[in-house]
Amino acid sequence: MTRTRASKPRLRFNAMKRYARYFRWLMVLTLLFAMLAAALSVLANRTCKKAAAGRIFTRIESVPANDVGLVLGTSRLMKNGRPNLHFNQRIAAAAALYHAGKVRHLLVSGDNHVASYDEPDDMRAALVAAGVPAAAVTCDYAGFRTLDSVVRAKDVFGLSPCTIISEEYHCPRALWIAREHGLDAIAFAAPDVGLKSWSLRADVREQLARSWCAVDLYVLHRGPKFPGPKEPIILSAITP
Repeated sequence: MTRTRASKPRLRFNAMKRYARYFRWLMVLTLLFAMLAAALSVLANRTCKKAAAGRIFTRIESVPANDVGLVLGTSRLMKNGRPNLHFNQRIAAAAALYHAGKVRHLLVSGDNHVASYDEPDDMRAALVAAGVPAAAVTCDYAGFRTLDSVVRAKDVFGLSPCTIISEEYHCPRALWIAREHGLDAIAFAAPDVGLKSWSLRADVREQLARSWCAVDLYVLHRGPKFPGPKEPIILSAITP
């Protein structure tokens, strides 16, 4: 059977109809995904703020005392080689708590996935430079994410209660994770960096992190990458 010339336009027309139908379904699925993502973001933010309500302190004189403070890690330098103000703010806050007697010991938890990148040792060195005794600092080299740092603080280092030390934007998510994993925590919030150093990208990143945190906590039930072994901090043995 030979194909008539009229059949080719019909075939092209049918293909175009199929493509249009696929495109409509793609648009519908994209819209549904966007709606679900927006709903997840709203619920995650609401739950995060509820978990942190009344547990974040910004003044040294008002924060309750705890034996150990958990300093959440970040890089000492930015990608362009400049000092990371987030790092500086957290170190200054941790040192201020120690010198005010609000914590007796500091657990610095960060990423050390390769030898050339060592957040915990950088934090310890900065704290020692700020007058904190080296014996009053313990390093957690497997704090790859906020979840890892918080959960390991309880399960590996035996903390509860403790004071989480980070910036104000970051503390609610850390306290949310702590609550869901049974860690009795409060937070001391270092001031967020100035507007010149803050960016919309960082704000969006935190919003996305809270949404993903909800998935980690309630869907995947994810734990730290390296959950052990136990290394409890014994203050009487290491604190001057």
